[in-house]
Amino acid sequence: MKLYVTRHGQTEWTVQNMVCGRTDCELTETGRQQAGALAAKLHAYEIGVILSSPLKRAQQTAEILAGALKLTYEVDERLIEQSYGGYEGGSRSDPRFLNAIRQTASRLNGGEPFLRVVQRVYNLLDELPRRYPGQTVLLVGHGGVCKVIHTYFNDLSNKQYAAYKLDNCKLAVYDL
Repeated sequence: MKLYVTRHGQTEWTVQNMVCGRTDCELTETGRQQAGALAAKLHAYEIGVILSSPLKRAQQTAEILAGALKLTYEVDERLIEQSYGGYEGGSRSDPRFLNAIRQTASRLNGGEPFLRVVQRVYNLLDELPRRYPGQTVLLVGHGGVCKVIHTYFNDLSNKQYAAYKLDNCKLAVYDL
């Protein structure tokens, strides 16, 4: 089973390098163009199912992709981005935030522990072959969720994990 994964298109907070997490930002015009450019390439992949995070930026991306493929998309809560609690709206470069996200069991000042993100995303990935046998699936998620998905398929050191980034509307491909 082929699994395709993409990150939503650009938002204002992406441009400003702000911690977004569960804050429900919409796509910028550039973000919509990024989704449109990806949509134009997807016809070659025979995608049968699209699952999206419930956040606006991911659903707007999924809607553009699904429209191009003449499909509908389903929302799966497990694809929602990690809640970064009190760090949301702050700079992604803030040393306090950078230290906090290294603490895998931390609630991130009222947010969601990284280990919970891994649990819910891995549970979804485990379920996909049973839920969609023989189908090609596209997941539309977020930067943090895409990193977790990447770890499901690849052993990474902490340094490699920290360095991995799926850019907006880029595609990662995995065999599930």
